[in-house]
Amino acid sequence: MTIRKATEDDAKGMAKVHVDTWRTTYTGIVPDEYLNNLSYQERENMWRQAIPHGGVYVAEVDGKVVGFANGGKERSGNYPDYGSELYAIYILKEYQGQGIGEKLVLSVAKNLVDQGYTSMLVLVLEDNPSKHFYELMGAGYIDNEELEISGKKLKELVYGWSDLDSLVNS
Repeated sequence: MTIRKATEDDAKGMAKVHVDTWRTTYTGIVPDEYLNNLSYQERENMWRQAIPHGGVYVAEVDGKVVGFANGGKERSGNYPDYGSELYAIYILKEYQGQGIGEKLVLSVAKNLVDQGYTSMLVLVLEDNPSKHFYELMGAGYIDNEELEISGKKLKELVYGWSDLDSLVNS
């Protein structure tokens, strides 16, 4: 298993991970209508555009993208004590529980530290069965927000690491 910076050639594999992971993780949480309408092509185009801006890492096993994560500047402006954000982390179900998520988070965090960030937050759906992963990695609960997907109101939990150096060097 290799963790590396993503290239535009990874976009197709990332799209497959993105859509498949949403469908396995969020069935029964996010409306089926939304999940059924996820498009591999749209996600591939999205990642092709995002990758050149940096902060995107993939996990690869035998030449196949099995997971990815990305992060950058905190987007909402609602959390002034947290300058950066883990935007996304997705790992195919059959590769979860093998330490890939931790390595992806650390890769994003190291990149953010190199850019001068000292803290990072992440938003995760309250009903996501993997939400405790962030707590196990030392993130603390900060807040919760409401999100609407296809007319369904969902709660997102906001977790954060106030000291990225500690996370990176743990």
